[in-house]
Amino acid sequence: MVGNNACGLHSLVYGSTRDHLLEARCILSDGSEAHFTELSETGFNNMTKLQSLEGEIYRNISEILSDKSNQESILTGFPDKSIPRRNTGYCLDLLVDSVPFKESSDRPFNFSKLLAGSEGTLAIATELKLSLVPLPPPVRGLLCVHLRERRDAFRANLTALKFSPAAVEMMDDRILRLTENNLSQRHNRFFISGEPGAILIVEFTGYSNSEIEEKASALTNSLKNEGFGYHFPFITGSDISRVWELRRAGLGVLSNMKGDAKPVSLIEDTAVKVEDLPFFMDELTSMLDGYGKDAVLHAHIGTGELHVRPLLNLKDPDDVALFREIAIKTAHIVRKYRGSLSGEHGDGRLRGEFIPLIIGEQNFNLIVRVKEAWDPENILNPGKIVRSLPMNSFLRYQPGTITAMPETVMDFSDAGGIVRAAEQCNGSADCRKPVSVGGTMCPSYMATGDERLSTRARANILRQYLPLAAEGNWNLPEIHQILDLCLSCKGCKAECPSAVDIAKIKAEFLQHWNDVHGISLRTWFIAHITSINKLGSLFPYLFNASVRSEVIGGTVKRLTGIAKGRSIPTLYRITLTKWLRKNLAKINPTDPISEVCLFIDEFTRYNDVETGIKAVKLLTSLNYRVLVMGHDISGRTFISKGLLRKSASIAARNIEMLYPCVERGISVIGIEPSAILSFRDEYPDLVKGGTKEKSLKLAASVFTIDEFLADEFRAGRITSVSFTSDNEEVLVHVHCQQKAICGSSPTIEALSIPSGYNVREIPSGCCGMAGSFGYEKEHYDLANNIGELVLFPGIRDAKEGVIISAPGTSCRHHIKDGTGARSIHPVEVLYDALLK
Repeated sequence: MVGNNACGLHSLVYGSTRDHLLEARCILSDGSEAHFTELSETGFNNMTKLQSLEGEIYRNISEILSDKSNQESILTGFPDKSIPRRNTGYCLDLLVDSVPFKESSDRPFNFSKLLAGSEGTLAIATELKLSLVPLPPPVRGLLCVHLRERRDAFRANLTALKFSPAAVEMMDDRILRLTENNLSQRHNRFFISGEPGAILIVEFTGYSNSEIEEKASALTNSLKNEGFGYHFPFITGSDISRVWELRRAGLGVLSNMKGDAKPVSLIEDTAVKVEDLPFFMDELTSMLDGYGKDAVLHAHIGTGELHVRPLLNLKDPDDVALFREIAIKTAHIVRKYRGSLSGEHGDGRLRGEFIPLIIGEQNFNLIVRVKEAWDPENILNPGKIVRSLPMNSFLRYQPGTITAMPETVMDFSDAGGIVRAAEQCNGSADCRKPVSVGGTMCPSYMATGDERLSTRARANILRQYLPLAAEGNWNLPEIHQILDLCLSCKGCKAECPSAVDIAKIKAEFLQHWNDVHGISLRTWFIAHITSINKLGSLFPYLFNASVRSEVIGGTVKRLTGIAKGRSIPTLYRITLTKWLRKNLAKINPTDPISEVCLFIDEFTRYNDVETGIKAVKLLTSLNYRVLVMGHDISGRTFISKGLLRKSASIAARNIEMLYPCVERGISVIGIEPSAILSFRDEYPDLVKGGTKEKSLKLAASVFTIDEFLADEFRAGRITSVSFTSDNEEVLVHVHCQQKAICGSSPTIEALSIPSGYNVREIPSGCCGMAGSFGYEKEHYDLANNIGELVLFPGIRDAKEGVIISAPGTSCRHHIKDGTGARSIHPVEVLYDALLK
């Protein structure tokens, strides 16, 4: 926070960290402690008399700022003081205006201000005291101005600022297009109309709806009169957070651009006066056009700071040279407008070498003197701000690098290969969010707080070691180690702005690891559990008695590495397939609304047969004819254990068997989310050629049963009249893969069909079970710890009589083991609510 003088999107009103920093307790470079606070002239002079490093830094600043030549140089050479976001070098321009250096100044001297934005190069802060501001007005609204051209945003911004907004942010068309295919951001695009060149998000605050609506209306009329904008949605209530979430995703989604050319951090922190921004951007754009380079624009336009990211391939030596050349020319343009090369993020090693271009050599030498006084041994963040190496001398990739792509079983062509799939991570650290923020990504990190288990840490290791696989070396224990505690929950695929799908990469890696090392007994056991269940279904009572016994069941657990505290799933007295052969013809309606094809997954077929029976009875009671076509198992257990070649053959058979449903316009629905969603998630990446084309078409016709019921209810073909009107409270925990691929809203909508049912989603991420993960003895404790983060306490705290529902089979078992509560599938909840 102090290191980069942080400021949020509301800095238009509240300023930056530096504006609110009152005191700082620090460790200086020699290990001594210092306390920096406001000082009068007498207090300042007393500090210069100290015979210590603290006294030396006061004497140093006194010598620098008492010099009239230095004062003049600082006042004329530093960025314009009217720019709210400025963070070039050290803020000597702020200190020179304080006592004892400015006559009749009423501003006390305070070294805390210098520390803000110093990037840890001067001292290590241990304690900070900040000023507080009144809470903002309680009513908020966002006017989302759709502009036809990007350049319109720079002038429309000036109009918006006349109406005293709380924030003005920008997103350009390049970012907006990238959010179209981002799973976590699609639902946040609800307010977008057409194909805008840019959107200005203008926030108004007030004490009543009428007050903010009046401001928004006045701005809209003004913009229309000036010829700016074609669509002006005004967003209020809970939808505000969705708009801001889309805006915040801008940085992450940029990494989704195909190929090695990416929007790079270079000009992404420049700041100028807002009045100069239109002219500054014209010059900057013209300069980039001269190199034939496009750029992405977003962020804090209301304060004159735009994140401008040129598209460059930093594996290409020519673009690496251009990287620095563009930086130099940018610095000259920034200097022309007395702007700041860094608005908030800091100079660091990227912009450090250009500080003399911005503030002049004399001022830069003053900054060097400050650094030398505070840190004479140059031990605090060396190379940042001063003594910086050329900015293109410490890049991630060696220029001229050709990214070698190993051959894979799954298709990674959308990302340009498996290595580029890992390289999509841009380090934005969304995966390091705490449990309190919500979401699924990343459960192992949430439970442990260990950075090594975060999605970006895994992506970094993959980025370093996967190229070795291109040489045929998949025996990479470094990768195996960091992927071991990945639960394959798919949270990263949905919630990472860069859509880094670690679960997919893990499955691919495990296939090749298994090729080298062979498969363990546990891997074989879990992958082939359906074959074991099929054999056991011949004598289900004997099978169940065996797995429950300490002798046989305990021995199986010990041999296969299954946790002692887990129970091996038992079998129903009859398979769902047998039950359907006996009963389906009797209960199928003769004059149905429509037909649906039920995919009988391997878990519902043998273990959760009662759920399957109720699902069929529910559908037929609602006048849907249920069809059962021949098909294979889903292959989910093979996918999860990295046996992808086997999974691919299963997928190909299922696609061919169920493709006639596409030709007849019949939806394929499934009960177990991880099984049915394989058709939409993994199958298209497992098959090739014409089968892949069929797979993509079939995927569009495949739904979880929750999705199907919600869609039919929305279409009016299912009504609440068919269900009880009794009042019930329902708590639901939605399966991870379901959240990632189709979201939790269909499940909540389906459960809300009975008019008296109040449905709430437990704000939990992954339950910790993740298929077989929670069964494995070395993962047992972690699985339970993940469950204890939110899910288990939420269930234990539920009032008596509340219905607990969870679509996932493993989720339901984990809830039972962790809390003792019984949870049932949403279709069971709805079947029980039918008016029979």
